[in-house]
Amino acid sequence: MQFTNVVGQQAAKNGLLAMWQQGHMPHALMFVGAEGTGGLPMALALAQYIFCENKQAADACGVCASCNRAARLEHADLHLSFPSVPPKPGVKAMSQHYMEEFRQFVKQTPYGTTYDWLQAINAENKQGNITAEECRDIIEKLNLKSYEGGRKVQIIWRPEYLGKEGNILLKLIEEPPADTIMILVAENTEDVLATILSRTQMVRLAPLPAADIATALMEASHADARRAAQVAHLANGSYTEALRIVRHADNDLFPEVRTWFNVLFTRNGIGIAKFAEDWSKAGREQQKNFLYYVVQLLEQAIRMRYMPQQKAALPAEETQFVQRLANMSIPFEALGDMVKKITDTIFYIERNAHSKTQLHALSIRLQYIIQNKALTL
Repeated sequence: MQFTNVVGQQAAKNGLLAMWQQGHMPHALMFVGAEGTGGLPMALALAQYIFCENKQAADACGVCASCNRAARLEHADLHLSFPSVPPKPGVKAMSQHYMEEFRQFVKQTPYGTTYDWLQAINAENKQGNITAEECRDIIEKLNLKSYEGGRKVQIIWRPEYLGKEGNILLKLIEEPPADTIMILVAENTEDVLATILSRTQMVRLAPLPAADIATALMEASHADARRAAQVAHLANGSYTEALRIVRHADNDLFPEVRTWFNVLFTRNGIGIAKFAEDWSKAGREQQKNFLYYVVQLLEQAIRMRYMPQQKAALPAEETQFVQRLANMSIPFEALGDMVKKITDTIFYIERNAHSKTQLHALSIRLQYIIQNKALTL
């Protein structure tokens, strides 16, 4: 994994490179970022850079023997720990039992979630853990000499799963052996022991800008430019969420949005009934994606009205549509109310409410909001 393979996060990349090149790399780092912001890929990219025999100004070379081994997660001085479950009754949960599966998981889904990982190893309803035995194994391995005579890197993915057993690692994190760097990758610091947090240098990973997500989707051939822009705005800063949306929705949503709004603004009752009927046949994920996309367009319209200097990162047709919405004499409160009604409908659909009824009712509510009329039910 190289830095170029990590979506966005240029500020974090620059900061890490600067610390290394200036000789100020901390011995214990804590990457903190929400799901889909790239914590694990960033940790693996930093590890490969550390091991690289021919470092470039902004990345590992990607071709030397050390880079090749690190990219395959097979470098002898790269140690990995992650949540796991007992492989069979009577055997303690340890990362070493699942190392080959983890290599394949990272190769196929570097932005996969912890849930995805536990499902990949058939954990079913078992709770993944990083056990006390795992902690002692980490201490033992890092106290050995480097196999290749250079630095050792220990990555702990999701230290939230350490629990109180993390106290076993406190001395190691505070005073690791020479030439050892520990990288912990967390999503929620509230679930990480305060004693561990206080011993690490925190690197925060921001939600990804829509432009970075769209570029990554196009480069990976997951979507064309138009679809990538739509998905990127639905993803809420998460590349993981963007990939999920792409898997569940292949079609262009904008024509459907434009048709629906035409029906709403022209008070077309037959069109409303047809919209509810047609979309009730779609899967719930597709229904949610559609409504999330409408919310994004409405929020863009609000921004465009009150912050016209900020350009919408949308394709031309969507930008024109948003501009027309922004220029309409719909009060700010009405636009906000539309967003709330749509968000409420998403909530009900997620909880298996009858989708046709919900979509029909939503259309009527939005129509009344557009007409600035009170609706009493």
